Amino acid sequence: MNIVRNSPGVTHEFNFDGLVGPSHNYSGLSFGNIASKNNQGATANPKAAALQGLAKMKALHDRGFKQGVLAPHERPCIATLRALGFAGTDAMIVGAAAKQAPLLLSGASSASPMWAANAATVSPSANSHDGRVHFTAANLNNKFHRAIEHPTTSRLLRAIFTSDAHFVHHPALPSCPQMGDEGAANHTRFSGAYGEAGVEFFVYGASGFDTQASVPKRFPARQTREASQAVARLHGLDEARTVFAQQHPDVIDAGVFHNDVIAVGNGNVLFCHEQAFLNQAGVYAELRTKFATTSRAIFHIIEVSAAEVSVADAVSSYLFNSQLLTRADGQMALVVPEECRANAGVWAWLQKLLTLDTPIKELLIFNLRESMRNGGGPACLRLRVELNQQEAAMVNPAVLMSDALFSQLNAWVERHYRDRLAEADLADPQLLIECRTALDELTRILNLGKVYPFQLM
Repeated sequence: MNIVRNSPGVTHEFNFDGLVGPSHNYSGLSFGNIASKNNQGATANPKAAALQGLAKMKALHDRGFKQGVLAPHERPCIATLRALGFAGTDAMIVGAAAKQAPLLLSGASSASPMWAANAATVSPSANSHDGRVHFTAANLNNKFHRAIEHPTTSRLLRAIFTSDAHFVHHPALPSCPQMGDEGAANHTRFSGAYGEAGVEFFVYGASGFDTQASVPKRFPARQTREASQAVARLHGLDEARTVFAQQHPDVIDAGVFHNDVIAVGNGNVLFCHEQAFLNQAGVYAELRTKFATTSRAIFHIIEVSAAEVSVADAVSSYLFNSQLLTRADGQMALVVPEECRANAGVWAWLQKLLTLDTPIKELLIFNLRESMRNGGGPACLRLRVELNQQEAAMVNPAVLMSDALFSQLNAWVERHYRDRLAEADLADPQLLIECRTALDELTRILNLGKVYPFQLM
């Protein structure tokens, strides 16, 4: 194969948001995610969830940000249930799982692929050894309902980023506790400008092998240091421009299951809580030193103290599970959920933020209530992919947001989605038929080809 060393040209960050699937429900499957557990058993509204996500995508597109769509997965995942011993017709499998192992049916029915930040880790061509954009699908092996995602995720990513000359797709890491990988929710990149070499920042919860290291006591550390290091090697990253940092175990125990619940970064800005990392001062020093070797820009660290915003308030409002986006004028906008405005202390701090001498000059607020109740905010819903002009030209154009696509997808949701879904409804075999019918149509809208198990049979 002929490798193309891409010239930067004009480079943009594209956000590919996960489209909420028809089986969106509140089964409380994610131990360590407080919102997910607190809302277990509530009745969900899949239609509202999908429309809320689409509204955010369209609003950001209208403001000039590059926006794409990642399709939902087939749910319930019949292939998974067959692999676990259930047999017969698809309807028989759903019925048997509902009676014999309802937790397995809940896991196989989860719409969790909507949180696209966990789909993969992405390194841009400006940082990789071969000048291509690298994707490593996340194994998500800490949770059953998420560990089944990566085969479909890989097919979806290949259907969008199709050129082998510009993109490299790595399979998920071995699915074992020592290699737990949660994708871009624990990864960000800092640079003076899109298209320039920068610093890749990997955050892990614990070592997979060092049993003497500091670890959380209440909730699991989902990302391991070894998994982060493996992804960096696969992507061909320069050690001099790569930083590995450990989350503070205490914040994991407070409900910070991914780094993007306590910190967000973009360009030359790190926005985080003062308790985000173990040895926080050392992490800051390494980031500043390595950033200085790649750019003359000022590296901004915006730290929120516990006295101003507690970790509990940060988790409940998802202050840091925000999108930090670079506008056309070079300044930044912070995308936050409505829950930030509802929390007096968080909202007061955000008003203060706009007065500080930082690149963040604007707040954009969205209603993402359905996703938030399941433990996912604006940052959870999107996968960031930095693309230069040549690479962007190789992206499947049918998945890129436009006025026409927005109208098509809204009409598609209205046709196929329920406006109420409770846990008991997962036993309805009609839900599988509805999901497959919707996804079969969606693959034609987004020009994805055959990516789902039911299409590959």
